[in-house]
Amino acid sequence: MSAPTDTRNTPGPPVLSTIDRALAVLNLIASSEKDDVGVSEVARELSLSKAVVHRVLVTLVANDYLQVDPGSRRYRLGPMALVLGTAYTNRLDLRSLMLPRLQELSDRTGETATFSLRNGWSRMYVDQVTPDREIKMLVAIGKPFPLHAGSSSKSFLAFLSAAEQEEYLTNGELVALTSKTIVDVDALRAELREIRDTGYAISQEERQAGAGSVAAPILDSSGHPIAAISVCGPVERFRDQFATIPPLVLAIATDASRLLGKRPT
Repeated sequence: MSAPTDTRNTPGPPVLSTIDRALAVLNLIASSEKDDVGVSEVARELSLSKAVVHRVLVTLVANDYLQVDPGSRRYRLGPMALVLGTAYTNRLDLRSLMLPRLQELSDRTGETATFSLRNGWSRMYVDQVTPDREIKMLVAIGKPFPLHAGSSSKSFLAFLSAAEQEEYLTNGELVALTSKTIVDVDALRAELREIRDTGYAISQEERQAGAGSVAAPILDSSGHPIAAISVCGPVERFRDQFATIPPLVLAIATDASRLLGKRPT
């Protein structure tokens, strides 16, 4: 006769398995391009049985994280999802959050790293971290600049909605801040399309003579630009870094956008 098996120390199913499934369902619905999803779609995407998915969905609906249409039996985000998102964004100090990232950019490039916010049809620097070297760029904190001049400005303009961008290009005056500022509408449109494709903007003396820069926007959950980070320096020294700096700037901007709910596309 075999000895009885001692199950006292036998590990059971993971305690968080149900929570993991619920979070996976929420993430799937939140990132879906559709307004609502059905049980079969969720089960297929997550490789779970319909019975398991249905139990998770019922629990989330009961706690207002999801809503269900009684007729179609399709699910969408509920009011508690908004409560969580609002609480998160209300507590988020983006400027403080970016400061160590600006320090990292400055340390890794040996140049000045900046943080900008938009104000209507202009944007302004609100913070900067400078390198420990004798010759370096300094930006004017709080001074407004138009959205077509310089890399930080163009990174805002490129990611505005098509209607906003067209309004700026057709109704605004494209003032030349330097001889290198792009003021031809067709040339600027082409430049903005390239920025949207690459995710970052480059400027060689477009905002300030003698200055070069690379910038990328920080996007919210809808893809709207709410801030921009850049690295800038003397253009003669900076030209050698136009190939190496963009990935650094883009990576940090993408990470900051993720904190605001922007999903990779």
